[in-house]
Parts: sequence; C-alpha cells; structure tokens
Amino acid sequence: MTPQKSLLRIVTTGSVDDGKSTLMGRLLFETKSILTDQFEAIQKTSKRRGLQDVDLSLLFDGLAAEREQAITIDVAYRYFETPVRKFIVADCPGHEQYTRNMVTGASNADCAIVLVDARHGVQIQSKRHAFVLSLLQVPHVVVVVNKMDAVGWSKSVYDGIVDDYLRFSRRFDVRSLTFLPVSALNGDNVSRRSRQLPWYDGPTLLQWLEGLHVAAERNLIDFRFPVQHVIRPHADFRGFAGRVASGTIRPGEDVVVLPSGRTSTVQSIDTLDGPLPEAVAGQSVVLTLADQVDVSRGCMLVRPRNRPTTSHHLDATVCWMADVPLKADASYLLKHTTQTVKAFVSRVIYRFDVDTLHRQTSDELSLNDLGRVEIRTTQPLFFDPYKLNRVTGRFILIDPVTGNTAAAGMIRGEPARADAATERSQSGARSAHTIARAPSIGRDIREARNRHKACVVWLTGLSGSGKSTIGRALEEQLHQQGCQTVLLDGDQLRQGLCGDLGFSSQDRTENIRRAGEVAKLFFDTGHVVVCTFISPIAKDRAAARSLFPEGRFVEVFVDCAVEVCIGRDPNGLYRRALGGDIKDFTGISSHYEPPGTPEVTVDSGDQTAAAAVSALLQWLVDHEIVAK
Repeated sequence: MTPQKSLLRIVTTGSVDDGKSTLMGRLLFETKSILTDQFEAIQKTSKRRGLQDVDLSLLFDGLAAEREQAITIDVAYRYFETPVRKFIVADCPGHEQYTRNMVTGASNADCAIVLVDARHGVQIQSKRHAFVLSLLQVPHVVVVVNKMDAVGWSKSVYDGIVDDYLRFSRRFDVRSLTFLPVSALNGDNVSRRSRQLPWYDGPTLLQWLEGLHVAAERNLIDFRFPVQHVIRPHADFRGFAGRVASGTIRPGEDVVVLPSGRTSTVQSIDTLDGPLPEAVAGQSVVLTLADQVDVSRGCMLVRPRNRPTTSHHLDATVCWMADVPLKADASYLLKHTTQTVKAFVSRVIYRFDVDTLHRQTSDELSLNDLGRVEIRTTQPLFFDPYKLNRVTGRFILIDPVTGNTAAAGMIRGEPARADAATERSQSGARSAHTIARAPSIGRDIREARNRHKACVVWLTGLSGSGKSTIGRALEEQLHQQGCQTVLLDGDQLRQGLCGDLGFSSQDRTENIRRAGEVAKLFFDTGHVVVCTFISPIAKDRAAARSLFPEGRFVEVFVDCAVEVCIGRDPNGLYRRALGGDIKDFTGISSHYEPPGTPEVTVDSGDQTAAAAVSALLQWLVDHEIVAK
C-alpha cells in the first residue's frame, strides 16, 4: 500500500507583473497538471495575441478583466500534485487595493511564495506583503527572485536583493525564510536545475516545496474541539460532531465543556469509516462522552488543565474588507470557530501604514486598512492568541444588515490596558494597586441555599412605559416566593451613585456602566437583580450583558408607543421636554434604540402590569431560574 500523500497549501504574492501567475502556470505545466482542453484554450489565446510561446499565466488569470489587463485581481485557486505531495495554490493579487483578497488567500497557507522581479528589486508592495504574511503567521516563506534571465543571470543582483529583503524582514516575525533564483518564463530552476545558474547550489522550487516539513507547525499540544453539531439518530446515541482545531484526544481522556465547566470522559471517537484510537488536529470526527452533560453548537471541549482564554474582550489585528469604513462602537456579528455572537468594536487603537510600517492614530479603518482594535462581545469566546493557534485565534466580523464579511481578525489576547475615558465608559476602570480576589462564598453555594439561580432581569423602554411599575411588582412576587432579590431603579441610582452624571451620550453610557457593575455585585451573591433603566443605547445594554454568563441576563423590552407615554407622563417630564425645559430627553429630542432580539417583550400599552409580571415569572420558571 502506498502511503497517503501530504497536502501543502501555498499562497503566492508579489508586486504587479513580478510573474506570479506565470510561475504557477509553469509549475502546473511541468507537473503535467493541465488538462488538454485547458492547454488548447490558452494556446489559442496566446496566438491571438501574437505570442510565439504559450502564455502560461492565463491558467491563473481566470477573470475576463484579468486577461484583458494581464493582472491578477481575485484570488485564483488551483490544485496539482506530484508523486511526492498534493498542493493547493492560492494566487493572490499584487495591487494594494486588493489587500483583503491577499488576506483571504493567505489565512490557511502553510507556506508563501513571495516573488521579486530581479530587474526592480524589493518594492514597497513586496514589503507590504511581507508584513501581512508576518501578521498572518504564515510559517514558511520562500522569496523567489524571478526574471533572472532579464538581468543576465547576475549573482551580484541576486545577492543584493537577498540582502535588501533580509534587512527589512528582521522587523517581522518570520519563522523560516528561504531564497531562490528562477526564470518562470523559461522554467529555469522551477522544476529542473538551470545551467544558467552555475553559482546556485540550492534546490529547485519544486524540490523545496516537496521537501518542506509542515507537520511540526500544527499545534498538537492544546486540545480544542469546537462543537459544530449534536448528532442524535436515536435515544441511545448522542455524539458531538466537529473538527479538531488543535491537539489530540483519545478515548478515556478527561475533557471539560466550555462554557458550563462540566467535566466528563471521552467514550469513543467515531467517523464514517469506523472508530478511531486517536483524533488529531484537522480531523473531522464525532466524540461521545461517558456522561449526559449539556453540550450544543458553539461549546468547546478542552482538557481540564489546558484551557483557552475565556473572555468577552478581545485585542485583535483586523484587515477591513468592507466598503463602509469601520467606526468605533459599530455593532457586528462575530464568527469564531462554531460560535456567532453579537459584538462591537469599542476602540480603534491604531492603523498601520503598510508602506512605512508606522502606526497611525485613527478612529476608523477604511477598505483594505490593517489596524489594531478592541472588541467586546455579548457572549464569552474561547480563544488562544493567533500566534499560538491559528484556528482558535482568528475570526471574522459580519455586517448584520447585509450579511457581508466586514473584516478578518487575528486575536492578540485580552486587552491589557486602555485610555482612561474608553476604559471608564466601555469596560470599567480598574484601580491601580488593587487585587481582585475570588469571593469566600461562591455563587453556586449561595444559589444552592437560595434554591434558585442568580440572574439579572433588565427592563428597558421609554420613560412612562411602565418599567418601574412592572419591576417593583416582579420583585414583590419573587420576594413572596422566598427569592433573594434587589431592585435597581434608574431614578434611585441618579439620586446617589450616579448623581454626578448628566444626560449626554457619554454620561448615559457611564450611568449604565455603573448600574451593570452594581448589578454584578448582587448577582455574584446569588440575587435575582431587577433593573429598570431607560438605557436607550444598544451598545451600552450589550456591555452590561457581557458582564454575566450566557442565559443569566434577561433583557425585557417594555414596548410602549411614545404617544401613550406622553399621555401618562407620571412625572411631568414629557411636558417639560416638549416645552424645551429638558434637553436630550429620550423619545423627544434623543433617540431610543429598541432591542433587536430581547428575551421577553412586554406590550405595556395593551398589557396590564399583572399580566406582564406573570409572563416574566413564567419565563424564569421555564428557564429554570426559579422554581414553579
């Protein structure tokens, strides 16, 4: 039996007209990977253009616009193989305006071929591509100095280019760097040695590609298994399907389920071809566990003593891919492994000037920009730094309106620090010279004594919608049932803790930040926290939600038409706002952003407070927060 061939994923980059498509076309031709009809088609096109030889670049320039302009615009993927190995090639465009296409092509590459035209040497675009490859942590880079025939096969020209590239590449994180002189047009040193290069004693390009060892680059230490699907064909089988992102796992090994923290043991590893004694990174398998633990799509199985970072906060490098610029505080969907969660960019730290490699202060990113940002998510993510794990360390941002990919990101870790204003308004200030200590009595112990779970019921809506009335009645009912409760009301906090704040956008954000932190203190001590705040800004409510575990923050939209609220006007505030005495009043001169997908919606215009409370109690019972 012949051993299974390994697969190498290649990305090709370089400046315009450096010869990327010609080089890869030459590789396909010399490895006999071109179909007869394909070769005949490019033969006819070459003759029509008056060329004596076949233009092999046409194999990769698949778009009509590419063939007309003789440039690469989109990423072209091709497959070929030799007796030694299989290859997938992503031929990326060289133009600056197609940087996003290059990021897409290089995101899964095992190695990169960077072409440099021997006539022009190292160009700005060569540096730009080297920088992007270092950000994407492509483990192996080979710099192919092409068109050596155009410089008379000069060793001094080649050596000069090598020296230039080495000089600026020292600023990047490049693990493996190799240099090769070739002539893609004639095939010299591509798959066969060239007599024109007697001074070069290294491998040909194909030999280098065939001999490249990439298995060592896989992370076989940190076991990460994002669950993609729960398979339940019958009552006696419950398996969890997914692809092993990194590491290895065997039956009998202990695992922990994130985010719940429940532990179990792997019972079996199943595939369509039968059970396996071990699953390794890259394999798609079905795991079964010895215990009936709650696992669903988006959960992750890891080893108990080797866990990823779990956090709502990301420090990341992103490539912006949307035509509409990124601005701080914009909301997106973030897809990470098998999770898709709501997120917003809380801060643009800086953007890269990829020509000078300098960092520039900016509050937005435009199409093809690379920059560093901070992101907050409404649910916790389980991640590793991209440098350590390219699967659990990457994500994409999706425009929730269009569904288009807005950005590709590489996670650096959790934010280490932020400027004072952003830290205070978005993630809460952390005083210096203090140490956070775990509570002496854990929340689980308090919940067991209370006989109910802790949660936050957050009622949001216009002034006069009935939030406070419903919140007070709900707390009374819960108290009568023996629950540990606390009511946090907007007017109540404005009398004391938040008495120094006005009603500007920044002050409203700070008001809700403080309210969320107070709610968290009571939540950690096992209380059902009933919060009644107008909280008109969606991102502020999302920031409050991010403080609590999934399923423990209940957003209640108390929906009521502004005309009904004006008719009620319990404190005369609408009358004063309409008279111009109160500025920035929500519903009149300030906008209210209604929740998109609240857990509960109460129509207080038609529904009584008692009916609303009954519905909320039923929700808490159905979700096992309180007993029936």
